[in-house]
Amino acid sequence: MAYVYEEYRDLVVIERVEEADGVVTIRLAAPSGEKLPQWEPGAHIDVQVGNGIERQYSLCSHFHADTWRIAVLKEPSSRGGSSYIHESVQVGDMVKTRGPRNHFPLVEAPDYLFIGGGIGVTPMVPMLGEVLFDKGVPWRFYYGGRTRSSMAFRDRLEALGAVIWPEDEKGLLPLEEMISSCSPETAVYCCGPEPLISAVEATCERLGRPAPYVERFAAKAVDTSGDPGDHEFTVVVNSTGAEFTVPTDRSIVEVLQSNGVRIMTSCAEGVCGTCETKVISGEIAHRDSLLSQEDRDEGVYMMPCVSRCRGDRLVLDL
Repeated sequence: MAYVYEEYRDLVVIERVEEADGVVTIRLAAPSGEKLPQWEPGAHIDVQVGNGIERQYSLCSHFHADTWRIAVLKEPSSRGGSSYIHESVQVGDMVKTRGPRNHFPLVEAPDYLFIGGGIGVTPMVPMLGEVLFDKGVPWRFYYGGRTRSSMAFRDRLEALGAVIWPEDEKGLLPLEEMISSCSPETAVYCCGPEPLISAVEATCERLGRPAPYVERFAAKAVDTSGDPGDHEFTVVVNSTGAEFTVPTDRSIVEVLQSNGVRIMTSCAEGVCGTCETKVISGEIAHRDSLLSQEDRDEGVYMMPCVSRCRGDRLVLDL
């Protein structure tokens, strides 16, 4: 994570644009007019909407801009986050935010393949900007969506050379063809619905390519077989030495918060990364949908909203 700002910040909505069917972009600025904190492509912010719900949205403005822009898809099954923004947030309103933080950074690579699905294209917009204007290396960009009218930023991306792939016109993205032409050094990025991400991961594995860099909006199914985390264990807060018992039916975050320990959290599903915590000692039973296998093997960070302890004791850097 390149930049992390833990405190909430009140920002003002200075622009609202209907970008596509069901997609609105909101531009946020500091009320004082000062430049907002720096961030890197792939970063997201937490947005606390008026009904008390907190959601994560990728930043899609230029990363050197003075303001921030987010794109919000109105989900039919919205629990109140996207519907509130679509129906209630207008120019001039104040919005409480936190961040940015980045679990989806753009790595150095000789070339890139970007695969965006629906609103998952959002974090890749500034990534493409960096590749085009800062890195100057080869890239390919495929943008899939249900219909052309539902695809935000489609005209601007197509003008830059991205391949626009509406499913109702062309069918599913040709993943085999796209990925088979990649070299082992190509950085493959994917964000979108879970079926697309899973298909990209499976295609890369089948073709012997390195695992793609992905960002999920919802928790994936986690195989916990062989994962001895479903037992009672002790969690230790390193700064105070306080010890708490985590029973089988409660998460680490729940136990810590109920005992007055301050720990940031949001999705409670191991997706957003808000609760990411450093582990000083103890073996982690990872159950998140965010960390790479390399990160898991290092055993340094965990998402305590869902992950647990493989042994009897975890010491956390809190």
